[in-house]
Amino acid sequence: MEGRQRRSFTDDYKRQAVDLVASSGRSIGSVAKELGLRDSVLRRWVEQRGARLEPTAATRRPTTQATLPSADHAAEIARLQRENERLRMERDILKKSIAIFAGTRT
Repeated sequence: MEGRQRRSFTDDYKRQAVDLVASSGRSIGSVAKELGLRDSVLRRWVEQRGARLEPTAATRRPTTQATLPSADHAAEIARLQRENERLRMERDILKKSIAIFAGTRT
């Protein structure tokens, strides 16, 4: 059983690939695909060279900072809370009335 022969790359090629990732702002996966490499290989080269990469929109995690609702949103929330309270009250009245209407006659 013969194994696959490993490809070897020059230091200059590795440096250019890392520079392409750093300067283009594209993800490691997309650059690796374009160059015909596995993204794990290119990621290792980037880590070895200590390149500073700006996170792309796809890799950026959303911030957990909550935004304050605008006046329109606050008014809508207040309206929905009032409606929920009214609906709860109607539900409770119906639950109590079932006992009266479904009760047995003696």
